Amino acid sequence: MQFGVKKTDIAIGAYLLAAVLFFIIPIPSFLLDLMLALNISIALIILFNSLFVQEVLDLSFFPTLLLFTTIFRISLNVSSTRLILTTGNPGNVVQTFGNFVGGGNLIIGGIVFIILIIIQFIVINKGSERVAEVTARFTLDAMPGKQMAIDADLNTGAITDKEAKVRREKIQQESNFFGAMDGATKYVKGDATAGLIITFVNLVGGIITGVIYQGVEITDALNQYGILTIGDGLVSQIPSLLISLSTGILVTKGSKEADFSTALVKQLFGVPKVLYIVAATIIGLGIVTPLRAQWYIFLGLGVLFFISGRQIEKSLGIESIEEETEAAETEAEEIRKPENVVSLLQVDPIELEFGYGIIPLADVNQGGDLLDRVVMIRRQVALELGTVVPIIRLRDNIQLNPNQYIIKIKGIQVTEGEILFDHYMAMNPGYVEEEITGIPTFEPSFHLPAIWITESQRERAESLGYTVVDPPSIIATHLTEVIREHIAELLTRQDVQNLVDNLKETNPVLVEELVPKLLGLGEVQKVLQNLLREGISIRDLLSVFETLADYAATTRDTDVLTEYVRQSLKRAISGKYFPANETTSVITLDPKVEQDIMSSVKQTEQGAYLTLDPERTKGIIDSVQTEVTKLENIGKMPIVITSPIVRMYFKKLTEEYFKDLIVVSYNEIDSNVELQSVGMVTG
Repeated sequence: MQFGVKKTDIAIGAYLLAAVLFFIIPIPSFLLDLMLALNISIALIILFNSLFVQEVLDLSFFPTLLLFTTIFRISLNVSSTRLILTTGNPGNVVQTFGNFVGGGNLIIGGIVFIILIIIQFIVINKGSERVAEVTARFTLDAMPGKQMAIDADLNTGAITDKEAKVRREKIQQESNFFGAMDGATKYVKGDATAGLIITFVNLVGGIITGVIYQGVEITDALNQYGILTIGDGLVSQIPSLLISLSTGILVTKGSKEADFSTALVKQLFGVPKVLYIVAATIIGLGIVTPLRAQWYIFLGLGVLFFISGRQIEKSLGIESIEEETEAAETEAEEIRKPENVVSLLQVDPIELEFGYGIIPLADVNQGGDLLDRVVMIRRQVALELGTVVPIIRLRDNIQLNPNQYIIKIKGIQVTEGEILFDHYMAMNPGYVEEEITGIPTFEPSFHLPAIWITESQRERAESLGYTVVDPPSIIATHLTEVIREHIAELLTRQDVQNLVDNLKETNPVLVEELVPKLLGLGEVQKVLQNLLREGISIRDLLSVFETLADYAATTRDTDVLTEYVRQSLKRAISGKYFPANETTSVITLDPKVEQDIMSSVKQTEQGAYLTLDPERTKGIIDSVQTEVTKLENIGKMPIVITSPIVRMYFKKLTEEYFKDLIVVSYNEIDSNVELQSVGMVTG
């Protein structure tokens, strides 16, 4: 194995190693001068990067950088202290800062140094620490809302899975960054405290060294070592102040993706009216008040602000005209250029279009939760049927009535509904004695009679036994039922491939045996569609594939394979249709009817089909209608029990007439299920 060492790795390693060595090894004054100059340079680089970076995450390593620079700066402090106390010559940089910045005067230098400490410790550090703490807390609190917004955009098709993943990662990075910044500001605060202590130690230690070991007067020692100490403090505190300022800039940036300098200047000087008022005020102060002794200063500033206001007003007018012209040109260009036909070919699997009166239900800013309900629909169907529902596209349509909505499958409208936005739908479950007044209507999912009631009637309706539903629940329920009804045709080969890949992670041997050796992806898709078409969950895909692998070697007829799979899922089918500890009323088939059906089956290469006589078919359908009506009248679910070999043909025969009719074979029923035949289809 080879390990590559990059130049950047060497540079970072050398920087940290130097900081450690400076704590231990004495360094000459010329090397200290070089390191102090490097320290100031790095502080300036960090400051201007913080100022002009467009997004805070572009400096995501800033907390680590803060730690590195703090350690390096303290190590230089230790080295300069060692030189001051041993040789009295800490280098030209420290002496220059002590003499020039402090004016060669101990009192002035001390005052300047104390002012710098106060500015850094009390003003910048304190504010940065508080802002970092609040920002970290708010960023963490806002994470769930941001995650939900991403899920909503993903479900409405506004963004792709890849874009959603990037946005989630960015939210996580922001949370980590501001959490780290909350802790990193403590480094800056500690650095300022350490600088103050080191300066005090330098001063006391220098005086003691001068008086005891060099034999100088205490006043001379105070003056000599005091100036050097002030110089050392200034040369370390100025870079520290720059780093503190950088921290403050980074945590207080309001805009995350704007050019900081441009945005700042535009926000400050972007309103001409403000500049005119300031110009008049400044000129007035320079003429009317005693400040008129320096009238030329105030008059000059006032004229400058007035001219700036005029220039900005003119530029805003030009920008407005340019924007209008550009918009007109863009619109004209769109009209002139050939239509992009490819973009029109895309068909959304599921669409929910609604009138403008329903928009508040889908608008999170207005308290609408329809987007959240769509997310829950996809989760509910995934748990119930074991398949992933495609992205549900939500869009408003001004051509619809304000309270109308339509549901499309693959671009074709399959159903519609209408709601009253500020009303509730009340349905009589059958045992309500006292009726309430309202607007008559029908529940869109199951076409049950209902009435619209107001908010004030809701509590009374519930107390009387009515089932009361709000508008978002009505739409969500309707959408769920439509998805259940069409889920089979929504299952694509790509969806099946995704399910196969998911199963392959835990059962690679089974998948490799079945697909594509025994069955192609399209044949597996047809079996799964057959199951979903009758509401059978494919969530237990392992059992489905095990059964297919057992029987695919003898037949590739997908209808026959479906029957074998159904029999292997009899526990799930029994649990779905036959409640435990309860006798279920069912309908059976006359053996003569079963014999007639089987004798009319014709086998072809494309599969089997029935050639039953039309009169015989009509007789069977009429008999089914009679028996189903009996069950429905007593509130029972219509279930027909047949022999295994007849089940799929009887289902094909009746599915066009009775979409909700459940047809189950004896081999699909658990042995502990109790059945009671209440009718027989005779034909």
